[in-house]
Amino acid sequence: MILEIVSPEAKLFSGEITSITLPGVDGSFQILNNHAPIVSILEKGVLKIVTSSTNENLTKFNKVDGQTYTLNINSGTIEMKDNKVIVLVD
Repeated sequence: MILEIVSPEAKLFSGEITSITLPGVDGSFQILNNHAPIVSILEKGVLKIVTSSTNENLTKFNKVDGQTYTLNINSGTIEMKDNKVIVLVD
């Protein structure tokens, strides 16, 4: 699935991922390929992505292992539709 993460300052990431875990207002949740369409509000916490391959354009992220990266966010929104995830973070 395709992921785009955008902040007010810049696009933080755009590329292919395997999964994303997000800090929702009712608790963390994970989105995988072919997930049902969803729109949700995010709260302060850790956003975790697993990429399809090693990715070098994740400079704002903390590397957990070869394909797993995390990013601390204060708030945001997410939309998932047709295997494309768009995350707006603050």
